[in-house]
Amino acid sequence: FILGETCSALLLFISIMTMFMSGVVAIFEYDLKKIIALSTLSQLGVMMFSISLGLYELAFFHLLTHALFKALLFLCAGILIHGAGNTQDIRSFGGLSLNFPLVTACMNLANLCLCGVPFLAGFYSKDLIVELACQYSWGIFVLLMMFICLSLTVLYSVRLTYLSFVGPYGGGTSISVCESDYSLVGPVVILSFTSLVSGPILSWLNFPAPVLIFLPVFLKWGALFFVGVSLLVMLSLQGLTYSYKWGAVSKFSGLMWFLPWLTGQGFSMKTLKNA
Repeated sequence: FILGETCSALLLFISIMTMFMSGVVAIFEYDLKKIIALSTLSQLGVMMFSISLGLYELAFFHLLTHALFKALLFLCAGILIHGAGNTQDIRSFGGLSLNFPLVTACMNLANLCLCGVPFLAGFYSKDLIVELACQYSWGIFVLLMMFICLSLTVLYSVRLTYLSFVGPYGGGTSISVCESDYSLVGPVVILSFTSLVSGPILSWLNFPAPVLIFLPVFLKWGALFFVGVSLLVMLSLQGLTYSYKWGAVSKFSGLMWFLPWLTGQGFSMKTLKNA
């Protein structure tokens, strides 16, 4: 490895913990923009994880595909915030699929790309990273954490879709007229098309020769198994996610494991208070 064995191991640990922390925090977050920002942090962890394994070309490939569907996700979120009375709290959404059918379809497409659903943009890069990572002998713990982090992506994506589009009406205002504004909807439609076709096109451009990967059957089906289990868990525990039993965990996750306080916020508050 170019980074060296020690630096690669350190980067591997940091990237896995970044993916895990951002996924857990996103599950208990209610701010729409924070959820999308945390998902971006999670995908940056995937890229660093790929680099730690020496898969530099795959990290760049995932950077390109991720840029397209995440741009689509942010644009759809902006339209929802604008049409929902400038609120970012997903608890005040609910049933927006009736007022925003086109944005709902495009945003769900971006979420599916983020989850790595087959034959969408995110699948071509994430699946290669996962399968090639399974060939490295870093141990069962690294593989298990990788699959758990993939499951967390599905968890907060399904939660976002449920609360925003499928769940009961949250009481907020909605203005569906914003879908008639072509300056808003036009870029969303274009990015939706690129999210569908960019995966195979960029794969052919970056890897002209096909990649042949030999893995045991349980590893081949591992990612799909964890994704399916996480989907069922989130659908079955949807009501428990917001109960009082999760108060302490939700507060701890909302503070991002006290990282803002440890990395500078505590020092800033202390010095400003003394000043």
